[in-house]
Amino acid sequence: MTDRTRRFGDYQRLLTAGRNEVSLNAFNPKLERDAGGKLIPYPPRRIKLNTVEVLRLLQPYVSVRFMDQVKAVVPLALYLALFQILFLQHMVEDSWIITGGLFAVIAGLMFFMEGLQLGLMPFGTIIGSQLPRKSPLPLVLFVALLLGISVTFAEPAIGALKAAGGNVAVERAPYLYAMLNDWSEVLVLVVGASVGLAVVVGTLRFLYGWSLKPLIYAALLPVLTLTVFAAFDPELQKVLGLAWDCGAVTTGPVTVPLVLSLGIGIAAAAGKGDSGLSGFGIVTLASLFPIIGVLLLSLFVAYSVTPEEIIEAARQAAATAQAVEPAWYERSPGVEIVLGVRAILPLVLFLFVVLTLVLREKLDNKGEILYGIVLTVIGMCIFNLGLTYGLSKLGANAGGLVPMAFMEVSGMPASPLYVYAVGLGLALAFAWFLGFGATLAEPALNALGITTENLTNGVFKKKTLINAVSIGVGCGIAIGVAKLIFDLPLVWLILPGYLLAMVLTFFSSEEFVNVAWDSAGVTTGPITVPLVLAMGLGLGNATHAVEGFGILCMASIGPIITVMITGLWARHKVKAQTRAATQVPSETHKQEAEAIL
Repeated sequence: MTDRTRRFGDYQRLLTAGRNEVSLNAFNPKLERDAGGKLIPYPPRRIKLNTVEVLRLLQPYVSVRFMDQVKAVVPLALYLALFQILFLQHMVEDSWIITGGLFAVIAGLMFFMEGLQLGLMPFGTIIGSQLPRKSPLPLVLFVALLLGISVTFAEPAIGALKAAGGNVAVERAPYLYAMLNDWSEVLVLVVGASVGLAVVVGTLRFLYGWSLKPLIYAALLPVLTLTVFAAFDPELQKVLGLAWDCGAVTTGPVTVPLVLSLGIGIAAAAGKGDSGLSGFGIVTLASLFPIIGVLLLSLFVAYSVTPEEIIEAARQAAATAQAVEPAWYERSPGVEIVLGVRAILPLVLFLFVVLTLVLREKLDNKGEILYGIVLTVIGMCIFNLGLTYGLSKLGANAGGLVPMAFMEVSGMPASPLYVYAVGLGLALAFAWFLGFGATLAEPALNALGITTENLTNGVFKKKTLINAVSIGVGCGIAIGVAKLIFDLPLVWLILPGYLLAMVLTFFSSEEFVNVAWDSAGVTTGPITVPLVLAMGLGLGNATHAVEGFGILCMASIGPIITVMITGLWARHKVKAQTRAATQVPSETHKQEAEAIL
């Protein structure tokens, strides 16, 4: 029914409330004609806006992007702060500095993600679509390799990995200290080369329609072999957590969109881009290949220098650092700004060289792209500052205080806050809910859920996937925290987990294998990685563990297992329903036949 008592004029007035309509003629001068009767052209006048009008125009544009980052950062920060205050009975130290750092994280990610869409994604779209059509396959694969190296340097979480080097005690883990300090640039280069190789293999998979299962087995064989080999060396064993965590750091908001656009563009140019497999596989390989690269680098470092030489060099460097004040670009905030510029500009230059010299293409909307690049650089610099003063401090504080629940911690109250069993359970529950909540905040997981639901024709719902991944990450982080608390060898957790994943891979269909293994990459974003890394290092220092790495790698294996188990259960349920549906008519016919007889 319609409301006949309300006038249409009232409805139209309410609809336009809060808006001011101004005729365009008010901004244009009156048109004049020359002696021949033709209109005289005039340059359009520049519209001048005051400060209030500019803010009104920007408010809808900024608020949406700002709130996207607030939804990801603020709930986790509040969870950590409230847990620390309510359960650990300890106020947050440097709360104002941490609050300012978290605001910098939010603002930095807002600028960075907006600049990524405006400034870098157009490069990836053009190169991905045009490079396969204008260049031979070897050149295409070489560009893919270089692209993998470039995007790794531009990942926001790489800064967290470098920052972790300052928290490693050289006497307790010399090779780990060397790789995160003396060899840090080489480490990132090796990780980037591994990602580039993964892009190459993933691109070939797109072109030739290879199944992901054999590639997973082929990648896991050297990964697990090197892991077992390193586990028998007491010093190399301390590098395992770093190597496996590097696989989680690489698949972030820069790497995934750019390499996927290149791989799918190559597949589309070859006429194979409409396959259901398009887009899957590269994220998985980009998570596994860096583990191989870092483990091989650790073997090279162990062959090149001895632990004694590393310790002596670190002591000399510390003495020199105390005697000479570091330059402005070697201390905060200069170092964060330099790292931000150095992370983005080489990637932009590489993409520009490929576009202009290799493809001989021109960019449309150059002003908009330049604006996006500037936003990306500014966002990365601000994010690095927020990482130093916000996420890293908050995660390290929380990680260092969690052991108070069940054990004595130096500098803290003499006795634990709870009975051992209760405190330990509280610490593991804290880790589980942290992983669960952080995963729900990842925007890439929502996109993967939609793709999965479409790929499986609605058999695997988006909500089911999100819950399965979140539960897997929560369980993985809890197991990683237990590893640090009890100082368990990481190889004891990795081997059973990945052997179980290999068995589940064998019995799962191709679609669920693609989704499960790629879900391990989308869960480790620019918020989760720095927070979990800092928490792990703080927890490791408080519990006197040798190193605080290993939590992220457990957070990666967890969702692989839970998603494939959920997929097998969903497939079994569909088969049972199909079998029941086919049996109903036969029972009916049987009853009808008995009635007739």
